[in-house]
Amino acid sequence: MGTDLTKGDIMTHVRQIAIPASVGLFFNTLYNVVDTFYAGRLSTDALAGMTISFPIFFIVIALSTGVGSGTTALSAISLGEKDVNNFHKLGINAIITSIVISLLVFIGAPFLTEFLFELSGAIGQAKILGIDYTNMIFMGALFFVLNSTINGMLNATGDTKSYRNFLIIGFFMNLILDPLFIFGWFGLPELGTAGVALATVVVQAVGTMYLSYCLINNAVFELKIFKKSSLSFKTVGQILKQGIPSSLNMATIAIGVFVINYFVLLYASGASTIAAYGAAMRLEQMTLLPALGLNIAALTITGQNFGAGLYERIYEVQRKTIIVGGLMMVVGGIIIFIFTPFLISIFNNDPLVIEAGTSYLRIEVFALPTYIILNILISVLQGVKKPTFAVYVGLYRQILLPFILFPLFGGLYGINGVWYSIVFINWSALFFTYVYSKVTLKKVFN
Repeated sequence: MGTDLTKGDIMTHVRQIAIPASVGLFFNTLYNVVDTFYAGRLSTDALAGMTISFPIFFIVIALSTGVGSGTTALSAISLGEKDVNNFHKLGINAIITSIVISLLVFIGAPFLTEFLFELSGAIGQAKILGIDYTNMIFMGALFFVLNSTINGMLNATGDTKSYRNFLIIGFFMNLILDPLFIFGWFGLPELGTAGVALATVVVQAVGTMYLSYCLINNAVFELKIFKKSSLSFKTVGQILKQGIPSSLNMATIAIGVFVINYFVLLYASGASTIAAYGAAMRLEQMTLLPALGLNIAALTITGQNFGAGLYERIYEVQRKTIIVGGLMMVVGGIIIFIFTPFLISIFNNDPLVIEAGTSYLRIEVFALPTYIILNILISVLQGVKKPTFAVYVGLYRQILLPFILFPLFGGLYGINGVWYSIVFINWSALFFTYVYSKVTLKKVFN
């Protein structure tokens, strides 16, 4: 499967790319919902420990996303330029880069795990269970990064269906493997939160095999050209130059969650609020899901059209995806505002958890459109080889303003002051990103 995105109706291409991607992400979030559900059934401490582990686990996600999105952008540009040899050269070098990065994570990250949990303020059983989960995840870092890289090549050809299929299969696998490893069914050892992570590693390993098969059978991919391609430090440098800003942006998100966890623990009492935040994040992700495929479509279509020099089509894809994404978030926000207490109770029926989660989400819904529009703007910038601003806006959103506003408004209004600060931070970040994007695209195209 390979689609020429430099021709034809833009919205047709957006639908063909975004819908499979969103369906896949929906099942990926259901996957995480299953993990959260079982953690909540284990104990409130288990749910709190996994929530605290999220920004640490996000190290792997950040690295995976960086290499994957960098591969998508550069590969799409090569296809737009009709340079199939460079497409394959980028592929082999991206895979080599993924393996090296994964080995570094596998060797170095576990030494930091306990320190990072202590830094977050985690204590007691929540800390112990969170560390068990995180250490197991790091063992499977190779599969996470490889899957993102291979999917990056598939995305560049317009194929988001293969990754969708993997995520659907992965969800059903996880549904079976989670209780199997967590509770020790059929004579297996009872692993608790480490079992949640082990199920994820097994699913990712299967995904690597499946996505490799899909890539080899893609119409654009030619195994002979791929085998002839060799390691090029220049190409690795191009991938890192394109991917590192994306990784750093994702890393700032991890740090941002880390910062939020810290202030939640500071301004709220007990594990109930941090557990509520973890459950509420899953619901927030599900609300964002229908529109998340739009940024993948924006990146892929922008990349191919940038390579072909068709700049008006880039403006069109940016404008139309922003309108569609914004409207979807307004509808999603209304739904989640109404049904929040019931939805939180699915994960944990503790009245304190339900109350805290409802309070967070009914404020957070006002920030929902910003996430989608920010992602689209940053994806378009990356598609024209301007990925660096993502790092600056990430630092602004996740570190600079939180350390200024969280203590200020948290001190005045408690935990709700933190939630209101998040809304303000995101809307101001969107304003700056929009202005920068408008000026930068004009310069690039001129």
